[in-house]
Parts: sequence; C-alpha cells; structure tokens
Amino acid sequence: MSQEVKRQDGNAVEWTVVPEALIVTIVSPEQTLFSGSVDSITVPGEGGRFEVLKGHAPIISSLTEGTVVCTGNEPFELAISGGFIEVAHNHVSLCVEEKV
Repeated sequence: MSQEVKRQDGNAVEWTVVPEALIVTIVSPEQTLFSGSVDSITVPGEGGRFEVLKGHAPIISSLTEGTVVCTGNEPFELAISGGFIEVAHNHVSLCVEEKV
C-alpha cells in the first residue's frame, strides 16, 4: 500500500507516492547488487555508521569503507570500499564500490 504526499518547491507542487515499506536499491558500476523491501539499512557514513528506518528524513551522504547491512525478510550484507547514499520518501538508493 502507498500513500500520496504533496511537496511544494517554490511555485511547483508535486505529488509523490511514498511506499509503506522501506525500498532499497544497491548498485555498483557493473550491476544491481540488491533490490528489495527491508526493515532497516545500516551504512558506514563519513561521520560514522548510521541506520535508516521507514520515514527517515531525506539525506544524501558519502559512504566510506565498511559493511552495508540490511535487515528484514531477506537479510543482506555487503562489504564496500566507498560510495553514496540517497534517502527520500522511503526509497533508499546506494551506488557503491564493492570491497575486493
């Protein structure tokens, strides 16, 4: 189930569909590494590890070397050497370099 929310940027008004679950997509330059619904995701941010839950405030951050951990029905872990994360409206997108 989804919910529509109204965003206003200056004079423009935009309706955005916000999913009830936290939707995560993790990509590398080569491929999609993970895509699915999770309960939470913990990432190694520049200022330290942080966790994203449903309803998290919008954020864009760089990621450092460490482990990305997704919890929920399909747990997922990935060692990364760096990357970026964007969170908005229960959608989490990561572009990462896998640690070799």
